[in-house]
Amino acid sequence: MATSPSERASRPLFRRVLIANRGEIAVRVIRACRELGIESVAVYSEPDRTALHVRQADRAYPIGPAAPAESYLSIEKLLAVAKASGAEAVHPGYGFLAERSAFAEACRSAGLVFIGPSPEAIATMGDKLEARRLMRRSGVPVVPGTEEPVASEADVTRLAAEIGFPVLLKAAGGGGGKGMRLVERSGDLAGALRSARSEAKSSFGDDRVYIEKAILQPRHVEVQVLGDSQGHVIHLYERECSIQRRHQKVIEESPSLAIDAKTREAMGAVAVQAARTVNYVSAGTVEFLVDPERRFYFLEMNTRIQVEHPITEAVTCVDLVKAQIEIAAGCPLRYGQDDIVQRGWAIECRVYAEDPENHFLPAPGKIEVLRVPSGIGIRDDSGVYEGFEVSTSYDPLLSKLVVWGSNRNEAIDRMLRALCEYAVVGPTTNLAFHRWALDHPAFRAGDIDTGFITRHFRPGTPPEGLAAVARARPTLNGVGAATAPGSRWRELARREALRE
Repeated sequence: MATSPSERASRPLFRRVLIANRGEIAVRVIRACRELGIESVAVYSEPDRTALHVRQADRAYPIGPAAPAESYLSIEKLLAVAKASGAEAVHPGYGFLAERSAFAEACRSAGLVFIGPSPEAIATMGDKLEARRLMRRSGVPVVPGTEEPVASEADVTRLAAEIGFPVLLKAAGGGGGKGMRLVERSGDLAGALRSARSEAKSSFGDDRVYIEKAILQPRHVEVQVLGDSQGHVIHLYERECSIQRRHQKVIEESPSLAIDAKTREAMGAVAVQAARTVNYVSAGTVEFLVDPERRFYFLEMNTRIQVEHPITEAVTCVDLVKAQIEIAAGCPLRYGQDDIVQRGWAIECRVYAEDPENHFLPAPGKIEVLRVPSGIGIRDDSGVYEGFEVSTSYDPLLSKLVVWGSNRNEAIDRMLRALCEYAVVGPTTNLAFHRWALDHPAFRAGDIDTGFITRHFRPGTPPEGLAAVARARPTLNGVGAATAPGSRWRELARREALRE
């Protein structure tokens, strides 16, 4: 199945690719295109006129005002740029239109190659109820729950009693924690249903909600898959994504301590089976919940590249974005399943302009000072630079800090070293939070699940508070202080960083 370098070199890829996204993922795709000898075309909204992805692309086109609906979510404008620029293919990145089957279909109708799965696969796996039905029929283990949306409060009450509390109400038309409510007793069902429906409608334009059993103290473990148009599908092992706030991941690692070799093999096989069920082509991720007894259940499939894909790249040495592009160009996979081996340990920390001491709310602003860590085993996928204004209009992700080590302890120590070197002055960031989390005894011991932050993090209460973390490292050129709350700490950090 594998192809030789000479065979690959003879295969034409694309001359020019439009990247229908922004920020660090757009920069990541630009770099992959450059390595493949492909010209990159960027798009930008008004506040992104000076963004890093605009500076790095070979060409860049304006697509409208800040509001995503008038820029990055406008299929009409993106297709117009593709035509004007002469792009042959479109890479959607993640977020925005990446999992909209209508966008993939519009690209296909316009004669453009969509660098991702088919519109049919996106639509099937994007509808959580349809995905659950399909996976269950295919023999994939699914969390107990309904296969149809709940119709009324009476239905919810009856079904919750049958399933047993606690239960989850979940949006049928999307993920990312939107439209999800945990309900522990019957008296809270009616309000939770109204709230979940309202949020699902505003987030996905679809107010359908279903109900499933809440798995207590679950680990969130996902499996990376790759499929090509020749029918080959492989998995690239798992990622542990249990450290979450508001049902959104902030720290990921690979491999996972939650599973053993037998479970790892079984999960990989199930993920491949799930991908084959929908004739999946491109990179995708099959997400599972794992209970304390290592029983795993299908959660959903993300039909795009994931934010946390670099840790899989670090432990398998496979460039997933380049693989996406090659697959979209009709190339067969370069790897068979036996070629994929996990080596060492990788950890990713998502660096956000947000304030952990204030419920992790966004805290944008101008980046006055930026010092990025480096050294062996360090990778920083960034979408910003010193002097850049972090907008209030978009997700406040600044970068993804990734480290690799020969084992988990080395990876943790290397990440802590990198976090201490990382300095951002201007917006409040979660760098100090990451230092707290990585050095927490429970994290060190691998005693983690999706409730880790809720259970252990107490903002502003020493020694859990982030100011205490910053004060504990007073000699590191103010880096710890730079990310702690409060203007005094930030001013000390600014002075120390500029003194260098």
